[in-house]
Amino acid sequence: MYRTKSLKIPGGSAKFRLPLLTCLLLLFSNFTKNNGVDDDSSVQTVSRPFTNQINRHYVGNRQPLQPLGFLKLPIGSIRPGGWLKKYLELQRDGLAGHLNQISIWLDKSNNGWYSGNGTGSRGWEEVPYWLKGYGDLGYVLGDKAIIAETKSWLEKVFQSQRPDGSFGPMEVEKGYLNNNTGQNPDLWPNMIMLWCVQSYYEYSKDARVLPFMLKYFNWENSIPESKLLKLYWENSRGGDNLYSIYWLYNRTGQPWLLDLADKVHRNTANWSQKDNFPNWHNVNIAQCFREPATWYMQSGDSASMMATYSDYHLVRSLYGQVPGGMFGADENARKGFDDPRQAIETCGIVEQMASDELLLGITGDPMWADNCEKIAFNTYPAAAMPDFKSLRYLTAPNMVLSDSNDHAPGIDNSGPQFQMNPLIHRCCQHNHAQGWPYYAEHLWMASADNGLAALLYNEGNVEATVGNGQAVSINTQTHYPFDEGIKMRLRTKKAVRFPLYLRIPSWCNDATIRINGKEEDHQNTPSTYTRIERTWRDGDIVEIRLPMKINITTWRRNKNSVSINCGALTFSLKIKETVKSESSKAIVHGKPTWQPNINEGKWPAYELFAASPWNYALSLKGLDSLEDFQLVRKSWPANDFPFTQDKVPLEIRTSGRQVPGWTIDQYGLCGLLPESPVSVNSEKDSLVLIPMGSARLRISAFPVADN
Repeated sequence: MYRTKSLKIPGGSAKFRLPLLTCLLLLFSNFTKNNGVDDDSSVQTVSRPFTNQINRHYVGNRQPLQPLGFLKLPIGSIRPGGWLKKYLELQRDGLAGHLNQISIWLDKSNNGWYSGNGTGSRGWEEVPYWLKGYGDLGYVLGDKAIIAETKSWLEKVFQSQRPDGSFGPMEVEKGYLNNNTGQNPDLWPNMIMLWCVQSYYEYSKDARVLPFMLKYFNWENSIPESKLLKLYWENSRGGDNLYSIYWLYNRTGQPWLLDLADKVHRNTANWSQKDNFPNWHNVNIAQCFREPATWYMQSGDSASMMATYSDYHLVRSLYGQVPGGMFGADENARKGFDDPRQAIETCGIVEQMASDELLLGITGDPMWADNCEKIAFNTYPAAAMPDFKSLRYLTAPNMVLSDSNDHAPGIDNSGPQFQMNPLIHRCCQHNHAQGWPYYAEHLWMASADNGLAALLYNEGNVEATVGNGQAVSINTQTHYPFDEGIKMRLRTKKAVRFPLYLRIPSWCNDATIRINGKEEDHQNTPSTYTRIERTWRDGDIVEIRLPMKINITTWRRNKNSVSINCGALTFSLKIKETVKSESSKAIVHGKPTWQPNINEGKWPAYELFAASPWNYALSLKGLDSLEDFQLVRKSWPANDFPFTQDKVPLEIRTSGRQVPGWTIDQYGLCGLLPESPVSVNSEKDSLVLIPMGSARLRISAFPVADN
């Protein structure tokens, strides 16, 4: 039985009293049928995937949990290619793949995470932060060395479990309180390590994992509510703990886990407040706003789901009137600090991507895929150097220098937070590792109706079980988002009927789909899925075309500035860079955080300075006029890596006028945007715009000249 709930639709005001499943099917689905390419084809537009079946092949939500929109495939099912594979290889060869040889927190000697009995220091979030992405990187790439190193850490984690069920370090550095030392136990580091353990189980099916987690959660359940989740970080981030409880429940069916979930939700910070957050820390917002939607899976209360949507829109209405998919909070969002020069932590970037991916599975709503792509293509690449061997703490849409100076209070952080450095930026140094592996794991997902969904388009291969139990593989060839075409070839030993969901991005109005060379006579609607159910045969080819058109976004609540987009990409001014290489040990922010014998020459730090003018207002004939822009396509880079100024395969040519009064301010930051239209008399110059992700120095939100 499906319980009756009141369901409010995002963006609407009407309320309904219908079974939840009926709501999902009637309110979120709009069907348009087509004759298809053969007699047994059904082509439909759906706003959400069907959830009125139980997938026979993959783990979904057990009753009484609400059904998932999409189901995650086992790690290793997806082997990315193209630029994403290149990024993963750079990560393997760069900072994330070698951080255990660099970071003092990952030194195995006297390490609370590696001792096997919880003794030792350095036992807080750094090891699990790194291992969370490092292990998944190994699983996605099939890298035996990374997998072996991951397992060596996890073996110590398993060994550390005590008779009462608790595990992990007993103590950490002064200033942090961990579990089992008296007073309130700090569950936050263990929350992250549980995600490492879950990924390992999905990859290995190691029989020790489920009993290990059951024993731990039984211990957690014994903690009195007066001591549960009372510390700042764990209290904010209890949603991560909640998600792990549901993960375990779906694999064991132990009913007491749902009682524990209720207890954890009650004691987690309230992320369902109207027009407010428990705190305004940027990473907490990006990570924790999904907690109400996670709880919705158990409660079935539409108000919880709406709270997550409200949180998402609240922070963007106040601090996210900027391009790139994120919001400007620096360390903490502050009233009056909403200019595009306000930045976001690299931690916040990857946590928001992870939230988008998880919410895509929970809700089936394609908007989460759209936002994830905005961040992945436009914001995240610029947070690190192209070789992925150093990163910066903060990245902003308008950022015209990346140096080692202290820019507080213009930003809400002291210290060298703009410097590209492999040895500092402690949390982001470790946490960034999850970004691309998690993204790769969500390119494809399974649907409840025993189908497959292409959600985040990228080159590569997926293997999955569909329909009545038939194994299929789909190989995708594309340079998306830098190109419009996506070609998929299906392989199967015998014909099999199943639905294939193809996401139509919100920005694409004229998508077309061809099957075996024949175009479908079907209107592919933005922000929906085209669901193709048919009997698929070996060698079937699906071709998707997502026409990329230049368009202008006006940020009326941020000085009437504009950003220029083409498809999923937003474009920034191409600024010539002076890159200064320097000792990564020269700048110490806090106490040294690196191992004593690292090869410093192999891991340098960098400062980036503008070597060409950046203070331009665009010269537009009108905000709706696109004749001022010329899209230029270049050859695809031979190294499969388009996120650099010299290799990017797209650019836009336009014109603008310099704004003399728009300069570096007293904090050493890009000055605040002038109000548009801005009156300027300077000569009109030709400008080149490149995708944001390829611009580590960039102006992405432009003023507009009045002539």
